[in-house]
Amino acid sequence: MSKLACLFPGQGAQSIGMGRALLEAWPDARGIFERASSVLGYDLLAVCLDGPAERLDSTAVSQPAIFVTSIAALEWLRSTSPDVVTGFQGAAGLSLGEYTALVFAGVMEFEAGLGVVQQRGEAMQAAADAAASGMVSLLGLEVEQIDALVEQARGDDVLVVANYLCPGNTVVSGSLAACERVAKAANAAGAMKVIPLKVAGAFHSSLMQPAVEKLSAALADVPMNRPRVPVVSNVDAQPHDDPEEIRALLVRQVVEPVRWEASIRYLLDGGFDQFYEIGPGTVLKGLLKRINRKTPCETVVV
Repeated sequence: MSKLACLFPGQGAQSIGMGRALLEAWPDARGIFERASSVLGYDLLAVCLDGPAERLDSTAVSQPAIFVTSIAALEWLRSTSPDVVTGFQGAAGLSLGEYTALVFAGVMEFEAGLGVVQQRGEAMQAAADAAASGMVSLLGLEVEQIDALVEQARGDDVLVVANYLCPGNTVVSGSLAACERVAKAANAAGAMKVIPLKVAGAFHSSLMQPAVEKLSAALADVPMNRPRVPVVSNVDAQPHDDPEEIRALLVRQVVEPVRWEASIRYLLDGGFDQFYEIGPGTVLKGLLKRINRKTPCETVVV
């Protein structure tokens, strides 16, 4: 019998029109978006369906949008395939997606989790606005090569590895000048592709430190339970039961690298052999194939 785990996407998965197919398949999804709008104070579904892109892509909006759409997709799956959802024995989410995973696992209630996600997005957007910064995806290089390139290109600026996604796919984060230097160095070192990411700023770096205080305060006010199933933390690729430890790790997450490959390997080593990616996009399925090509992953896209 398969051992099932669910995966939830992070920022960057958003696109105009997301949620439309879900609403057509399951009209009850509208109620979830209405609950979300009462928390957020604006019509989230309208932004998801019609944009404009500039608003949907802003960190303050894209994070709640992906979180809510992923929860709606989860509830649609629960309504159509309840045995699948009750069969999930583990979960993980990429950066923002970790909040979705924690709500699935019963650590936070939906509205409380959404409130934190909204404040997280606003705080990260404000930190990004305070400094010219960005992120660059480096494809086709080993982690050791990237570490050396980061050291070489950093200079007096901030530049760190932000996401260890899968073999050959690593993202760096830092000041705009340092990102430009490391991009040139990576091209010269033979990178397959060097892709500046369309994000507001240097997520998962010390440039997000201004967001820490606001996020800490938001999390401190949220009641938390022990998870019903293990949720693998982005920070150390391990599950945690203690709510206070989970709070601390969620705060650290915004300034520390996402260890996605290690998180997936933890699940694989634990015997998980069937994954479901739940939410907008199919990025996580692609990353899983790069980590372990033989492991199946169903997508519940919206």
